[in-house]
Formats: sequence, C-alpha cells, structure tokens
Amino acid sequence: MNFATTSRMHPRDTEVPPSRRPAPRPRGLRGSAAPARRWLARALLVAALALGLQAAWLPAKAALAQGLLETTWRQSLADGGTHRPWPWADTHAVAKLAAPRLGISQIVLAGDSGRSLAFGPGWAESSATPGAAGTVVISGHRDTHFRWLQDLRQGDVLELQGRAGPRLYEVIGTRVADSRKERIAASKLDQLLLVTCWPFDATAPRGPLRYLVTLRPLPRASSR
Repeated sequence: MNFATTSRMHPRDTEVPPSRRPAPRPRGLRGSAAPARRWLARALLVAALALGLQAAWLPAKAALAQGLLETTWRQSLADGGTHRPWPWADTHAVAKLAAPRLGISQIVLAGDSGRSLAFGPGWAESSATPGAAGTVVISGHRDTHFRWLQDLRQGDVLELQGRAGPRLYEVIGTRVADSRKERIAASKLDQLLLVTCWPFDATAPRGPLRYLVTLRPLPRASSR
C-alpha cells in the first residue's frame, strides 16, 4: 500500500537540496546611485588634476620668462637701449636683483602691475631708479618670485644692479604692514624696500597684509 508523503524525494531517494535564493541588494545602491558616485569620483579627479597643472604652470611660466628677460637685460647693458622680452610685452628689464647667500638672481621689470608681476619682480616707477640714490621699491608675488623673502636674515647683503652700475644693500629689518591703513610710498631716505603679500602660506589671494624687507645701502667702496 502506497502512502503519500509531504516530502520531495530525489530519484535516488535523497532529499532535493533547497534552491538558492539571490542575496538581497543593499538598500544604498538602488537605481542610479552607483553610476552617479562613479561620475562624481571622476569629476573630482579631473578637478584635482586641473588644479595641479595650474599650480605647476605658474612657476614654469615664471622661470621661462626670467630666461628671456636675462637676454634682453644683457642687451640693454650693452647698448643702453630698451628691449622687450617678447613682441607683445608691455614691460622691459630695468635691473637685476641678487641674493648670493640664497643663490637667487632675478631680473626686475618696469612697473608693478599684475601683468608685470606675473613674469618677475616689478619696480614701482614712482620710486627711485634702481642703482640711484633714494627709496627704491620692488614688489613680487609671495608664491613665485618673492617667496625667498621669508628666508632673508638681518645682515644679509643683496646686490641691485641698474644701468648705472651695482649697489649693495644690507637687510636691517622686516615687518608686516596693513595696506588698508598704510600706504607704501617712496621717501627721501636712501634705501631699498622689497614688498610681497603676507602670510606666505595664505590660501586666498589678494589679502591686505604686506611683508616688507628694509635694506640700507652699503658704502660704494664695499661694492668693488
């Protein structure tokens, strides 16, 4: 006599193994969430690469410009004329600034506008001519040409060569000034003022604070 049973039997009288059910999908990956995250990651990577290229381009442009300016500066010393470093330039070399202890040698441009400072330190044309007596004011960007100002020490000697010849200056002090309250202007004092933005590690550009290095001229006999 056959009896019906509720259990399912395999042809070889063994139980059928339970069927595998698919694992439930995580709730956080529904719809288009995963592709959106991948696109976001790619966009962030592209943005990071763009910022990196921009940061690398600024020093490279500054170094290339200084090489071209060095050539035109030598031409100016040779013939006394004014030579543009590239055909569309609206500035030219007026001096050469050197800090021997730091291994720095830079061509100084006429004018301290943003267009000039993109390629080198700029001489404020309202101040005394480089190489002459009086207050000479030279500015530069803190993150490129004038970043080395933070490494100057009191007593360091710098050379500023103008068309009339070189002059030696000694660092006598540094300070921070607020451009909203104080205007850096030329005076009757015989000195060299080097100016850049402060602080050196600032993340936002065009801040109001300025870092000033004051140098006094050494006797002419010391420059021989």
